[in-house]
Amino acid sequence: MDEAGLRSILSQNIRRFRKMKGLSQERLSEKMEISTNYLSDIERGKGWVSPFSLVKLANALEIEVFELFRPQEAVSADVLNTVNKCLEDFSSSLRVSFEKSIKDSLRKIQQNI
Repeated sequence: MDEAGLRSILSQNIRRFRKMKGLSQERLSEKMEISTNYLSDIERGKGWVSPFSLVKLANALEIEVFELFRPQEAVSADVLNTVNKCLEDFSSSLRVSFEKSIKDSLRKIQQNI
């Protein structure tokens, strides 16, 4: 899976969970303290989201972070590698923390498939 595929999964899941919770983009962006335009870009796969924003997003949607990366079909084995490539610009401590979170999330996903 490449970065575009990962963005697609993330954007579809954000929109799906937002609609399931009955939230507009405006209300979700308020809960996250980000602009509606930025949220719209993320939902369309045009913007990327920081690890901190992922946590804020999951909290606002009342879900676990791993659920944002759960594809509707089977989980691809290279999701973690793609995430790591996207995080190369982050500090090593942040990357290690986020990588652990993603590994934990993938393990939960695989247990539920």
